[in-house]
Order: sequence, then C-alpha cells, then structure tokens
Amino acid sequence: NSSESHNCAKSILTSDRLQIVVTLSEFFNETWEAANCANCLKNNSEGLSNSTEEFLDLFNKSLTCFEHNLQGQTVYLSPNNYTEVCKNCNETYTKLNDLYNNLQRMNRQSDESGHSAHLCIDVEDAMNITRKLWSRTFNCSLPCSDTVPVIAVSSFILFLPIVFYLSSFLHSKQKKRILILPKRIQSNASLVNIQEKYS
Repeated sequence: NSSESHNCAKSILTSDRLQIVVTLSEFFNETWEAANCANCLKNNSEGLSNSTEEFLDLFNKSLTCFEHNLQGQTVYLSPNNYTEVCKNCNETYTKLNDLYNNLQRMNRQSDESGHSAHLCIDVEDAMNITRKLWSRTFNCSLPCSDTVPVIAVSSFILFLPIVFYLSSFLHSKQKKRILILPKRIQSNASLVNIQEKYS
C-alpha cells in the first residue's frame, strides 16, 4: 500500500538494534554537508562545476610541472637546488593561486547567511597540498605586489615628524629678548628729603 510505504520503510530501516542503515545514512549526510561537497557541483548535481574543473585542471598542471622539473633529482635536495622548479612553475602556480582566491571571494559573496563560507573539501585540500609543496618543500615564494606601496607609506610616516618640526621652526616668529632694566632706587639722602617734605 503506497500510503503505508513510509511506515514500512521506517520499520525495515530501524528493525535492528544498532539501526546501522540509519546511522550510516546520517554519517554520510553529515560528512557531505561538513565537506561542502555541493559547492563543487553544478546546481542540478549532474557533474562538476566549470570553476571546479578549471581549478582541478590547473592543479594537475602544477603537479605535472613540479614532477617534470624534479626528474632525476631526489626529494631531499637543499633548497638552493629547487630554483628550476620555482622558476619554471611560477606562472602555473600563480594562476592556480589566483583562481583559488577568486573562487573564495565569489563563494563569500554568494553566501547570504553571514557565516564563513568554504569551498568544497577537494578544492581546499588540493590548494593546501600545492601551497605546502611550493613554500615548504621547494622553498619558493611569490613576489609581493604590495611592496612598493608599503615602502612609500612607511617612508611618508617616518618623515612626518621631520617635516612638522622643520615647518614649525621656519614659520614661527623668533621673539627677540628685550631686556627690561630695573629702576634704580634713589639714594638715602633723597629719601630723607622726601620724608621731610611730607612730615
């Protein structure tokens, strides 16, 4: 009976003491939600979204570049010997890093709840692996694009006190000291004469 199908399914799923089917179903649903797996898929969940495919393609190109530039070398080389990896894979890694930052920005903007939005776990793990290889294993670094503005602002702030004191020195009026001479007290004889006049 179709009207009783829900009760029938419930009784079958919860028939054992552990309710193993329900427990596994809840576990997989919670894992799917916690990993934000839906963020990697298209709206109708028919396949990976275009941005995810683009990211995974760049991720595979980055790993291929790393492997290609390490052929015939051991993993335990000194950091100075990884200059070829840093030089040859810089463009691919920069594109991957920029794409990841853009995906994060778009994901935050599309999230209406105000909570911190995350990309799906596959994308985040792939980027974490790549960043760890790039910075820790190969000891590579991207040149910071904010260096010039930071130096300019720091220099401006350091010179502000000098400019302030110079301008206050040049624009303030230098007051000349005027010596005021005290009036001399008249001699005792003249004081006696004055007293005699009034007495």
